[in-house]
Amino acid sequence: MHEELRNPTAHPNPFGEFTPRSIQCLRHYSKNTFVSDLIAGITVGLVALPLAMAFAIASGVPPQAGLYTAIVAGFLISALGGSRTQIGGPTGAFVIVVYGIIAQYGMDGLYTCTCMAGVILVIMGLGKFGTAVKFIPRPVVIGFTNGIAILIVSTQLKDFFGLAIDKTHGDFIGRIAAVFHTFGTLNVAATSLSVLALAALILIRNYLPRIPGPIVVLIFGTAAAALFDLPVQTIHSQFGDIPRGLPEFHIPTFRSDLFFTLLSPAITVAMLGAIESLLSAVVADRMSGDKHNSNMELFAQGVANMASPLFGGLPATGAIARTATNIRSGASTPVAGMVHALTLLVILLLGAPLAGHIPLGILAAILLIVAYNMGEWSQVPEILRLSPASVVVWAITFALTVFADLTVAVEAGLAMAALLYIRKVTNTTTLEKVTPQYIEEDAEHSLHLNTLPEGAVLYRIHGPFLFGATEKLQVIYDEMDSLPPIIILRLWNMTAIDATGIHELQNLAKALRKSGRTLLIGGLRDQPKKMLENAEFHRIIGSDNICTSLRTAVSRAKFLLEQKS
Repeated sequence: MHEELRNPTAHPNPFGEFTPRSIQCLRHYSKNTFVSDLIAGITVGLVALPLAMAFAIASGVPPQAGLYTAIVAGFLISALGGSRTQIGGPTGAFVIVVYGIIAQYGMDGLYTCTCMAGVILVIMGLGKFGTAVKFIPRPVVIGFTNGIAILIVSTQLKDFFGLAIDKTHGDFIGRIAAVFHTFGTLNVAATSLSVLALAALILIRNYLPRIPGPIVVLIFGTAAAALFDLPVQTIHSQFGDIPRGLPEFHIPTFRSDLFFTLLSPAITVAMLGAIESLLSAVVADRMSGDKHNSNMELFAQGVANMASPLFGGLPATGAIARTATNIRSGASTPVAGMVHALTLLVILLLGAPLAGHIPLGILAAILLIVAYNMGEWSQVPEILRLSPASVVVWAITFALTVFADLTVAVEAGLAMAALLYIRKVTNTTTLEKVTPQYIEEDAEHSLHLNTLPEGAVLYRIHGPFLFGATEKLQVIYDEMDSLPPIIILRLWNMTAIDATGIHELQNLAKALRKSGRTLLIGGLRDQPKKMLENAEFHRIIGSDNICTSLRTAVSRAKFLLEQKS
């Protein structure tokens, strides 16, 4: 792979900060790169097929709306975005909010809201608010994703068990109550097919991760249902035939009278889109060694969401699972994302009638796996081990997302983020009397009195290391290839840390360990020390590498270097 493709800073960009990565990458494009992008694009296009339809159905719209979104928005996000391998389209984050908007304001209300969200995202991108999304604490983000995952599961129980539920409920409690009241209508054939599909997806994910499980399950599940003439609901029986051909361009009836009413849901859609797309771009960076342009990414997301309603599509954002599939399949540039969109377009033109035979239970099983993956459940025990404030913020965000309204949850999460930040910063102010003992203890952490050995490098964090400040670690990532074997983080002047800060330190420690380097912590104050203990940070770098002072860390570095020599 070309060095220019892996490292966007290898040569200066003559086109300016807001040049799409697609144009930058094409400056050094080759035939071999195109072949890799073509294979990756076709692969991720096939993976996106069932997901796009499933997200649309779960949102309360016909399946073709999801395909239109993946084609139009997916192409624009790749063509105009700031990430080399990001894949855009409909995602689970929008399912509940889209469902609620349609139920209350109809499709015209959704189109208006989506366009408004697109304008907000464009403004955020042009205003260089790409880094502002990082000011949302990790407990809030995890609370959102946990809650959305639970809500998605609740919307899929009807199709998973083939229940005869006539009335659609917009709230979580109503959906669960309807499932209990109608559980006697369980369709054995549909349930058996769904369970087998779910089991196959789990087995493929755990033992054959390189095989696209959704495609395998979709093909064999649909074939089994048709071959044995199973009495199950399909896309055709529920929605009719999927129209063959290009999505028609039409200007929706934008409801100006709903502008202020829809402003709050539009902000929710924009914030969710920004959060998920930038999280996906960060994942892509770690997998591919790239560094995305967050402002350009938000701009592209905005344009895509302004264009999607013009073709009958839904809100769109970066999709983490599809982006990871794209990278694992060998994608090098945004061309792969554009091929993914064109692959779906070809399928829509040639194979639309075949999609009508897909059982809804198969799509429900696929969405259950999606919900589990997006929930980031492994992060919950870590948050519960941290400070009571982190637990309360996570619990409130989670509860509001599930039992109240996603818009309310977003607003409350942002408010709690601001209050939490103020509280953390004010707690860092201290007043201490300088005594001979204080001076003696301070010498243990002095940069001047503790000389580093050759083969070690020292970084220090000064001040509170909270959400919004964690991007400072990028300095270390940028110098990763030239770092010596030992890296010391002097944290004596780090006055406070939160769940987001700990998460980023954990990622840094793992990245350094993967590169064959050792991270040492030199000195901790009471609050950071307690938080790292609660997070069991020693499991990542080892108890001996968490040192009480810089002097101890330097001694530890000398010992490790002697062991290596």
